[in-house]
Amino acid sequence: MQTLLIKRRLLLYARLVRLDKPIGSLLLLWPTLSALWLASGGLPDWRLLLIFSAGTVLMRSAGCAINDYADRDFDKHVQRTAGRPLTSGQISGSEALAVAAVLALTAFALIVPLNTLTKQLSLAAVLIAASYPYFKRFFALPQAYLGIAFGFGIPMAYAAVQNQVPMQAWLLLLANVFWALAYDTEYAMVDREDDLKIGIRTSAITFGRYDVAAVMLCYAISLGLIALVGWQAHLGVGFAAGILVAAAIAFYHWTLIRDRERMACFAAFRHNNWLGAAVFAGFVLA
Repeated sequence: MQTLLIKRRLLLYARLVRLDKPIGSLLLLWPTLSALWLASGGLPDWRLLLIFSAGTVLMRSAGCAINDYADRDFDKHVQRTAGRPLTSGQISGSEALAVAAVLALTAFALIVPLNTLTKQLSLAAVLIAASYPYFKRFFALPQAYLGIAFGFGIPMAYAAVQNQVPMQAWLLLLANVFWALAYDTEYAMVDREDDLKIGIRTSAITFGRYDVAAVMLCYAISLGLIALVGWQAHLGVGFAAGILVAAAIAFYHWTLIRDRERMACFAAFRHNNWLGAAVFAGFVLA
């Protein structure tokens, strides 16, 4: 009986940190891996690949627990989130915070062997991830702040490889901000009616009737910045092919979101995994 109770508890914790929904981890992982590839000239250390891959999953999971704690009184009013373990009362707020702390500390333990700059940036990453959920209370475009949180593995990757964060890394981070604005606006379009009722600020609400145009503009800026980085780094045809495939995927997303149908918008959001993979493949091919 005790074993069964522990198993059920662990399953609730797994749902809390979205282990059953890996799309969030992938949206963090692709730009981080791209940065590692570019920073190391196409030959990243396998140990760094393992550290950053595992750290990405751990920090995304910790962020989910913190987000659910911050939104526990809001999520119950949103159809898509009402059944989450914390919101529905299946686990307590203190449990969620404990899970987040354990995951964050485990992620930090992974980078202990790395240089001081990487560890300093990791502290900034934790603060940004922990504060993101509260930006929805007052910031009109919280998705932009999410882009910083989801992209902070980029400067950390450069710091780990080069012990510095050059302009190239900041351009990639800026590109990630616009990419997050695009895909998380698609996500926010799903919950727009619920968010209006409870007073949460999102880019879908801020952009209003220009939401579809804004999403496509953000895609264009993001891919344009990545293309600029590739041009400055003298990357070749393989990289250009990756960017072109990513642009085609972005156009496909327009066909999904143009009618603002909820499930189609959610499908577009989930499909961003392939856009990130296409960009990463371009860096690998280069």
